[in-house]
Amino acid sequence: MVEYKSRKKSGEIMSKDYEIIVVGGGHAGCEAALASSRIGHSTLLVTGNIKNIATMPCNPSIGGSAKGIIVREIDALGGEMGINADKTLIQMKMLNSSKGPSVHSLRAQADKVTYPKEMLKTLKKQKNLDLLEGMVEDLIVDNNIVKGINLEDNTKIYSKCVILTTGTYLKADILRGSTRTRSGPNGEKTSLHLSDKLKDYGFKILRLKTGTPPRIQRDTIDFSKTKQEDGDKKQYTFSYDIEPQYNIENQEPCYLIYTNENTHKIIKDNLNKSSMYGGLNDITGIGPRYCPSIEDKITKFKDKEKHQLFLEPESLFYDDIYLQGFSTSMPEDIQELMVHSLSGLENAKILKYAYAIEYDAIYPTQITASLETKILKNLFTAGQINGTSGYEEAACQGLIAGINASLKIENKKPLILKRNEAYIGVLIDDLITKGTTEPYRMLTSRAEYRLLLRHDNADLRLREYGYKVGLIPKEKYKKFQEKKENIERLKQTLKETKITPTKTTNNILIKLKTPVLKDSITLYNLLKRSEITIEKLKENNLLISNYNKEVEEQVEIQIKYEGYILKTEREALKMLKNEEKEIPSNIDYSKIKNLASEARQKLEEIRPNSIGQAIRISGVNPSDISILMVYLRKNYNE
Repeated sequence: MVEYKSRKKSGEIMSKDYEIIVVGGGHAGCEAALASSRIGHSTLLVTGNIKNIATMPCNPSIGGSAKGIIVREIDALGGEMGINADKTLIQMKMLNSSKGPSVHSLRAQADKVTYPKEMLKTLKKQKNLDLLEGMVEDLIVDNNIVKGINLEDNTKIYSKCVILTTGTYLKADILRGSTRTRSGPNGEKTSLHLSDKLKDYGFKILRLKTGTPPRIQRDTIDFSKTKQEDGDKKQYTFSYDIEPQYNIENQEPCYLIYTNENTHKIIKDNLNKSSMYGGLNDITGIGPRYCPSIEDKITKFKDKEKHQLFLEPESLFYDDIYLQGFSTSMPEDIQELMVHSLSGLENAKILKYAYAIEYDAIYPTQITASLETKILKNLFTAGQINGTSGYEEAACQGLIAGINASLKIENKKPLILKRNEAYIGVLIDDLITKGTTEPYRMLTSRAEYRLLLRHDNADLRLREYGYKVGLIPKEKYKKFQEKKENIERLKQTLKETKITPTKTTNNILIKLKTPVLKDSITLYNLLKRSEITIEKLKENNLLISNYNKEVEEQVEIQIKYEGYILKTEREALKMLKNEEKEIPSNIDYSKIKNLASEARQKLEEIRPNSIGQAIRISGVNPSDISILMVYLRKNYNE
């Protein structure tokens, strides 16, 4: 791999052209660059600072509710985030384990030092991939077709496709109290002109805001006043392809604390000093609804006497503790009062003060399901530039953009995941169909078919796609095929194995606290009882199974939830029928009589490719859909 670090003179043309250029080295950029280069296309990753590749400027975790399932999906498709997280985590938990499997989701505390280092190693070893340190300030565009990039020193680099994964670096401002500083996260250089250039090309630009809490010095915290939160006593991995890399007994704990009456009073008394509540009068960016600042929590949830906070270690290599849930844009002196009001933090030393960050993004309705933009051909966008929040949401978009840029070069159909196939499909469809005016965060409630989109079956849903696009090698695919075959074999064994109501059998059932038998029953049907598990069948010699835990878990879930799964699949089938009803790309909505004006405007703006997508557009009512379908039948023989 060639690593370009400098250029001799301003305005030169790089001697090497690329098939794909990825702009930005965050989580989206890493996945995009690795995907396109692994598929076999020459790729250049351009980033402002190579040392900041795959950094975690906000929380020190990978996964979380719904987000952990996205990481599993990334891995199933052949992405890197899950593997990298598994190699560098310092704590792992399965969230919602007491609930049903549709909401199970992994969350890892990742080491902020080793996570980016390991990702950089992976990038440097990757064939077909070069790294370049530089700031992209414009695109090379010819007749609305992107041909490459232009760096801030006017160096031009040509390519067939460009993927923008600029994160929060477009005209970014750090906000703290009454101070606005033009800067990216952690004082990094920001892109000053690229979003203005995008606006010149016809993109609608959206101003968004997010924030980060203070970091506290570990040895200044009185942990005796906190509640310790340990990792699970069972090992897990995000990746289907590697063994656990951590010691269960050697995980770093987190700690739970709460805000109190004094904390709330300090915030209320100084609210006008917060950037978001009067400290600055020129803020236009909208913050994340589902990750609000502590000021937002106090003002919007006045009835709550306390809010929970978590003390999370950032790394084994330094002593910064992340104060999860305490994001703020208060000035530094007020942050001191706020932090010291918390139990256990009375004498805490703040190593890094909290801040909000405001940045430019594009309205996501301007991109297609492949993540190629509608305004400029061969330009793909992924991550926070599309209005999302979070490392996981960014990474999955980067992966899809890298795949689809590669498929476009190969003149193949794009990979478009459906809402019943992946959380990734839900996320992209929500963005392009509904748009967003605030940083979008994935939640389980956004997925209407979440029983199908579980943590445990991401490979069964998506690995075939990963293999077809060239990201899953043959040996991994063979292992996956064997797993599928073993699942079916075990299910068949359970269907063929019957037990009869003998005294011995019924005594076992009494011991397992489940009704005794009056007639014979298959083990398959017996497993539908909530008290019965494959492990209990094996322990009581009712079943002989040499299959691994992963296969047994999958079979058990499929059997126990069979009725619910079949019902959800029938509902998804109805949705898919509407997805198959295509809307011609050249349709003129102005010619369709009786459409409501709002529906006409939204349909023209988003230009859905199917009736299914049109149904999901906010402002398009059932009556508008009926009118549209009649028009299609009359004019396009639908």
